[in-house]
Amino acid sequence: MKEIKLVFTGSMGAGKTTAISALSEIPVINTDVRATDEAALRKERTTVAMDYGEMTLSDGQKLRLYGTPGQERFSYMWKILMEGALGLIILVDNAGEHPLQDLDLYLTHFRQYIDSTSAVIGVTRMDMAEQPGLDEYYDYLAQKELQLPIFSVDVRDRDNVVMMLEALVAMLEFAY
Repeated sequence: MKEIKLVFTGSMGAGKTTAISALSEIPVINTDVRATDEAALRKERTTVAMDYGEMTLSDGQKLRLYGTPGQERFSYMWKILMEGALGLIILVDNAGEHPLQDLDLYLTHFRQYIDSTSAVIGVTRMDMAEQPGLDEYYDYLAQKELQLPIFSVDVRDRDNVVMMLEALVAMLEFAY
């Protein structure tokens, strides 16, 4: 295999575009527009279709990195972007109003995909909101009968994003 498609999804403002930018060897292609609705209260710009970046692994394989829009009203793009994807990274903004409910939205929407392959969860902005803690996320996953790795990450830090990728790749290798 020479190309691998991975998808970043999660709540608005969780850092999907930033995470892809931290990894991409090419300028990230994005569909960010000025936020004009309730999103404008949280951030100036928001993704409405997708983000795209590329990364080459040491063995020459290409990672195609896609980011979904975070707002549920753009969820029609989620299914399109997941087509052919081998892995999923879910990002949750811990400083958001209801981070566990945000996580639930993505677990519910992507559950069939998660069950057939795998996913990792990155919790962002824990420096701005310490609660819920990672233990609460693990408890929440246990209630959903899921066992996925969860990381506290700063998506601006390439090493943090690579750590999630490595965990995902290890899980995918185990599954196949």
